[in-house]
Amino acid sequence: MRLLFDQNLSRRLVRMLEDEYPGSSHVVEVGLDTAADLAIWEYAGDHDFVIVSKDSDFRQFAFLRGPPPKAIWLRVGNATTLEVVEVLRGHSGVIAEFGESDEEALLVLPSAL
Repeated sequence: MRLLFDQNLSRRLVRMLEDEYPGSSHVVEVGLDTAADLAIWEYAGDHDFVIVSKDSDFRQFAFLRGPPPKAIWLRVGNATTLEVVEVLRGHSGVIAEFGESDEEALLVLPSAL
């Protein structure tokens, strides 16, 4: 599964999680650093990415539009990059199941494992 990290998350996540989520990218790397959320949503759908964000706007797109793409909403507050890595690694099984589901569009991950 390839993740597309939103602007509100560190670019370092791509490198830090490349073993767990190969082929992932950050919106900056694909030229969407100043793009509207809808443009990011459409890009992710067209390029087979799952969006990862702390922004609740993608939650609304998931409910209104459904998959693809899918979105992971991190409810982690002001977590450090290492804490975000821990959350994504700690929930890798749940994330894999979410990626395989044809019906689910949104996965909400809390900071606590």
